[in-house]
Amino acid sequence: MKEPIHILNNHTSHIYCLTLLKDGRLASGSNDNIIIVYNKETYKPDLTIKEHKSSIYCIKALNSGTLASCSYDKTISLFNIKDNEYNVLQTLNYHSESVNKIIELKNKYLVSCSDDKTIKFYMKDNNKYIKDYEIKTNDVCTSVIQTKGNEICYSEKQNSSICFFDLQQRKIILSLNNIHKRNDSYEWFIMINKDLLLIPGENKISIINVNKYNLVRIVDTNESGWILGVCKLNENILLTGDHQKTIRQWKIEGDNLILISQKEKTHEGDINYLINLGNGHIASASDDFTIKIW
Repeated sequence: MKEPIHILNNHTSHIYCLTLLKDGRLASGSNDNIIIVYNKETYKPDLTIKEHKSSIYCIKALNSGTLASCSYDKTISLFNIKDNEYNVLQTLNYHSESVNKIIELKNKYLVSCSDDKTIKFYMKDNNKYIKDYEIKTNDVCTSVIQTKGNEICYSEKQNSSICFFDLQQRKIILSLNNIHKRNDSYEWFIMINKDLLLIPGENKISIINVNKYNLVRIVDTNESGWILGVCKLNENILLTGDHQKTIRQWKIEGDNLILISQKEKTHEGDINYLINLGNGHIASASDDFTIKIW
């Protein structure tokens, strides 16, 4: 990695999440309660959204083009964004504690996980999302991902567990406990291919086969600290960012990761999120209030 080509200094607190809108623009969510949408060419802010009352932990561009966000304020907001304007389509108030992650399933369900020990499923009815059902988890849930067409995987802090849930039968298939000593960083699960789920942790990366439901490998990251940001550059290359401010490049070889290179001191704070911009560049978001384009 060379030096960043852009440094964005528009937030006033920690930046937790990034997404790409349907028109290709980058958007960010922050501890300052604000979402910013950036110009594709200049990376200057095109739009600032001030609707949440607390930290924004996750933002997702849905297949419909709608932008969804979730927050410590216990809500999920849905926005229509056109050019440099937005309007609030809907606010979901079904959680009683912080909403940590949102995903859109392939069957178009919207799913959220929370500190209130529930995962909630929303279906669309007359262009509005309504709660269909929920899972009661054993502890705080910090992440959720769709691993197959009919399954999701989610985290529980208790026992550092991850659970596989059948969407058709609406029941837990099994749980894997003690994947790491702690799972505070179980925030950005990623499927590195159709069979393998990657889970970041402290100094380690766990790789799980989602067909056999077993831990196939733990990759030592050479004491890089908590891995907080993960993204795929392409089918063969994975990037990780950590609280030691280092971005590492890994080659995916079967069910293993081989360290190719690393760039240290990329930020002044934790690297919370990495995203592939699809134009030969990546973006990193940090606790130092900046986004860097590489």
